[in-house]
Amino acid sequence: MSIDKTVVIIPTYNEIANIEKMLLTLDRLYPSLNILIIDDGSPDGTAEVVKKFQENKKNLFLIQRTGKLGLGTAYIKGFKWALENNYDAVISMDCDFSHEPEAIAGFVEKLETNDLVIGSRYIGGIRIMNWPMQRLLLSYFASIYARIITGIPFTDATGGFNGYSRKALLALNLDNVFSVGYAFQIELKFKVWSLGLPCFEMPITFFERTEGASKMSGNIISEAVINVCKLRIKKIMGTL
Repeated sequence: MSIDKTVVIIPTYNEIANIEKMLLTLDRLYPSLNILIIDDGSPDGTAEVVKKFQENKKNLFLIQRTGKLGLGTAYIKGFKWALENNYDAVISMDCDFSHEPEAIAGFVEKLETNDLVIGSRYIGGIRIMNWPMQRLLLSYFASIYARIITGIPFTDATGGFNGYSRKALLALNLDNVFSVGYAFQIELKFKVWSLGLPCFEMPITFFERTEGASKMSGNIISEAVINVCKLRIKKIMGTL
């Protein structure tokens, strides 16, 4: 697995406070890393910053969509793009520096022998910085809930810093993914694991964003609660 055959997919909506710094950081750390930004019509000019960087960076790509269409659909769009353009691996991450760009090298290394690499905030202890206790407990117990209902063995089912091999993406029916919000992260992990493909949990440190606004909402939480049950039912009925 080489860095130049890997693409990092970063969905954005109103990330003007972070996008320039993120692109500069990724270029400094990994000049040959491919980057795909999927912007959901940010009115703050996020996409315009990306276009400016594209003038001098040939391995930076941009997909613009109209309106907020959801995290899950953004990643599905990006995964299909990655397959069409013959990348060997995909890494999903946020734009707000809650995920450390320095950890990307570890994902690439572990994807040599695994088809799913999960960046875990909970394996070997809790490594979440500056979250209020209510948010921390919500996330932690959401992962426990997902484990109990679906049977997946992962300590962090809801995290968004993950790596997928081309083999895993080809094995999935991407058109059959039904989660739109953060439940998407649980659904994909569950489906890759259910296929019997090798998976690995890698410890990461998660940092609360310092710029911009969180996209978490009550609807996103409700979707996750319901869709975890749907996954279990679909697995039992053989319609996963």
